[in-house]
Amino acid sequence: MSDVVIAGIGQMPVGEHYTSSLRGLALDAIDMALKDSGGLRPDTLYVANMLAPVVSHQAHLGALISDYAGLTGIEAAVVEAGGASGGAALRMGYMAVAAGAAEVALVVGVEKITDKLGTGAEAAQMLNVDSDYEAVQGLTPNAQAALLMARYLHEYHPPRQAFGGFPRVAHANAVSNPFAMFRSPLSADAYEQASQGGQPLNMFDIAPVADGAAALVITRRELLPAETGHPLVRISGSSHVTGRLALHDRLDVLDLEPARISVERACRKADIRPGDVDLFELYDSSSIMAVLSLEAAGFAPRGQGWRLAQDEQLGLSGLLPIATFGGLKARGNPGGATGVYQAVEAALQLRGEAGANQVLHARRALIQCLGGSAANAVTHVLERLA
Repeated sequence: MSDVVIAGIGQMPVGEHYTSSLRGLALDAIDMALKDSGGLRPDTLYVANMLAPVVSHQAHLGALISDYAGLTGIEAAVVEAGGASGGAALRMGYMAVAAGAAEVALVVGVEKITDKLGTGAEAAQMLNVDSDYEAVQGLTPNAQAALLMARYLHEYHPPRQAFGGFPRVAHANAVSNPFAMFRSPLSADAYEQASQGGQPLNMFDIAPVADGAAALVITRRELLPAETGHPLVRISGSSHVTGRLALHDRLDVLDLEPARISVERACRKADIRPGDVDLFELYDSSSIMAVLSLEAAGFAPRGQGWRLAQDEQLGLSGLLPIATFGGLKARGNPGGATGVYQAVEAALQLRGEAGANQVLHARRALIQCLGGSAANAVTHVLERLA
């Protein structure tokens, strides 16, 4: 089978874009990606979005964005899988191109969360938990994270301050990322003195939700222009796995089973082991999710994932760099667009275009985004082609 490659990438800064529209953010990212691809014209569009019908009062994003981008006449649809929407849209584009159903797929992730403020924004995020049994009791995604951290502390007894290593790594990497929301380092003292965000979480354990848009152009290698202007990045493995949505329905809440299985399947497809990758863009919507994701992916035994941050293995020069441009914690969490940002950032690493954030000699990346507390898990393996 021909190589399926990422031909073009584009991204907007993550933040509070009060003066921009949903469609405007998407169009800016699309224009960047199409230009980066050498002018390829897509015949398929997948829009990753989680909350637009609720916060922006706008559905039918496939038609809206294709029209606004001057791409009428192509196939276009929305892909929604909670926080995993971006990864799911990437997988749809990958499968369409790999199967020959599309020649050039455009994947754009966009979210405009600031169209709702305060309790309205928090209520919108509660759509990602079980409405009948969790949301009705007031359980938010952050409350889920607090419950998971409390259980982890009870089961494994790590020092509470150990979780601070994860946001510190993220903030350190975001300092040199012009697209990041928070570009200041985080000290251990600041973390330990932070206000509570729902015990045992504090405010620095939680990734900030924000607006953003990122885009990818995906095609087969033989369809690329003669001169691409940058090294090629291949999608060599892809997997999407679902599990139980509600925490109380899970046999073991600290086992992110869909995340674990999706890593296994994506790596099997790519014919590698997780330890063969040079970086891991994980879904650090909270510090506890970062820990559980590392354990699910096989980078640490259960109950030991927190030690990776303590041992300074996760920085840009460490054994397993994570959140290399700041992750959800410091780059910001643009909801359904997150998985597309991860792919853009991993492509920059593999192309050797990450600037001050460059992981030296990066040839292979693992990226994973999660919907809810890993009720959805989408994992991809990206590789640099010679």
